[in-house]
Amino acid sequence: MLLDSLFTYWHIIILFFTVAVLYSSVGFGGGSSYLAILALTGIVFTQIRATSLLCNIVVVSSNVWLFTRQKKIDYKKITPLILFSIPLAFLGGKLKINQNIFFILLGFTLLFAAITMWLSKKIISSDEKPIKLNIKKNATFGGIIGFISGMVGIGGGIFLAPLLHLTNWDTPKKIAATASFFILVNSIAGFIGQYSNPDFYIDWNLTSILLITVFIGGQIGSRISNTYFTPIQLKKATSILIAFVSLRILWKSLF
Repeated sequence: MLLDSLFTYWHIIILFFTVAVLYSSVGFGGGSSYLAILALTGIVFTQIRATSLLCNIVVVSSNVWLFTRQKKIDYKKITPLILFSIPLAFLGGKLKINQNIFFILLGFTLLFAAITMWLSKKIISSDEKPIKLNIKKNATFGGIIGFISGMVGIGGGIFLAPLLHLTNWDTPKKIAATASFFILVNSIAGFIGQYSNPDFYIDWNLTSILLITVFIGGQIGSRISNTYFTPIQLKKATSILIAFVSLRILWKSLF
């Protein structure tokens, strides 16, 4: 069965490996790219969500471990953000939605991801005078992002990071650390929510191969310095690809 999956989905495996190496080499996760790739494969949409969340967990776990060692994660400050995001990510993952609504949500999510990637240079905060949002706003933003993340199958970092940068929540490195931790806990909660759904289904043969692929690719990428693309160039190139995928999904779903 594993060999069958290797031969059937070899192109997806290569794409996942390439994304993992490139993104991890410049400090990114690539979650939205995995989601975009899966959306064009014809795989059952319920499986797309679960597979994407599991890949998120594998990719960001090492980042969270590294940031924890570097003491870049302020758990006291993060608590309000994840207070409601975890249970709402679980509910979002458990929520049964039909295929058309899923792809509409996915299309808009990927389009938002593409726009924020393209404008990334304009939303980088300074290292000085970080501003702390009040607890209610942190909890509200975290809850909304968590719920959407669970439904669509992302970790939520693509929504959270721009928001934290725009509000000068903390230094860029601490925002990256916060986003990684946020992605990890929401991906776990969203997957558990989906797993608890009676209609849950996932092709473990393909998924296990993809998880091993992104793990190996991520480890290779994190140990090399990419000499061909800068982080901004990679973001802009990816934003064009994801924008194309999102518009294609929306066109098919809406028209």
